[in-house]
Amino acid sequence: MATLASNYLTYADYARRLEPGGKLAQIVNLLSQTNEILDDAIVREGNLPTGHQTSVRTGLPQATWRQMNYGVQPTKSTTAQVTDACGFLEAFSDMDERLAELNGMAPEVRLSEDVAFLEGMNQQVANALFYSNALTQPAQIMGLAPRYNTLIAANAQTAYNVIDAGGTGSTNTSMWLVVWGPGKVFLTFPKGGMGGFRQIDLGKAPLYDASGTRMVYRTQFKWDLGMVVQDWRYVVRVVNIDVTQLLSGNAANLINALIRAMGRVPTMPRSATNVQDSDAVGGMPMMGGKTAIYANRLITTALRLQSINKPNSWLSPDTIEGRPVTTFSGIPIRTVDQILNTEARVV
Repeated sequence: MATLASNYLTYADYARRLEPGGKLAQIVNLLSQTNEILDDAIVREGNLPTGHQTSVRTGLPQATWRQMNYGVQPTKSTTAQVTDACGFLEAFSDMDERLAELNGMAPEVRLSEDVAFLEGMNQQVANALFYSNALTQPAQIMGLAPRYNTLIAANAQTAYNVIDAGGTGSTNTSMWLVVWGPGKVFLTFPKGGMGGFRQIDLGKAPLYDASGTRMVYRTQFKWDLGMVVQDWRYVVRVVNIDVTQLLSGNAANLINALIRAMGRVPTMPRSATNVQDSDAVGGMPMMGGKTAIYANRLITTALRLQSINKPNSWLSPDTIEGRPVTTFSGIPIRTVDQILNTEARVV
């Protein structure tokens, strides 16, 4: 019975969803979160059946200071290919047909359960975009934190874009500056597949288990995705922000950290630049994209408090797509509840 109670909707579960008059209650979702990275992320179809392969330039050709009567040796640039694999997040909801059809409310009862699956998978994906590590969990995607997880340049190029806020314990969090766009950072799905959250109503189906056979309403939920960081320079992580110090005199200066983070990005998409992001048709540089800062609500609150205590022109209210947003030098600050306050120190 323990297995049934944990994996299938029971009559007790059903009863807890009814109002005293027998109608389906409006469920207050105390587990809902805000994960605005899912609103910003750009999604593109991958060029592989299992993900996306990127060609990056790893070396530039060297010219020669030529003297009279001396020749010049030919040189060339060098490139490498990087593959980012997709992960396949999937779930099934099986609801006994008799249970679903009580009081003639099968569609309403199924919908109340489907909404919970959507919220749960949203939270899993938001967490995966930051913390999943395909090297230790091969079925998962490669998130941002494993890519930007050292301060030592000899260990990884990305160390240049990791800024230390000084925390030394295990009560740390991070802020992220991400530039979404072609040639920079985007989400992907397998070539020829479908991207985004999918809900598939499979109707009634027989379910076989140790208790015998019964008919259930079955719904399948699928989300195929991967994360591609084509140019590592367009992500900056501010690490080791000790959350226990946020209200003390020893708190990290978040404003200064964000100013430093902006300086690590070669160019912001809204500005003119001669930095070539990637080779486009005709040899022209590819520009474009959108920039956002991601932090959990503890940090976004601390940013506002620091801006009040030390008035400055970096933080300001704005409206983006009809919603009020706090911006930092014009960059929207987005709340992601899945960013942890228990990160280990990055060294």
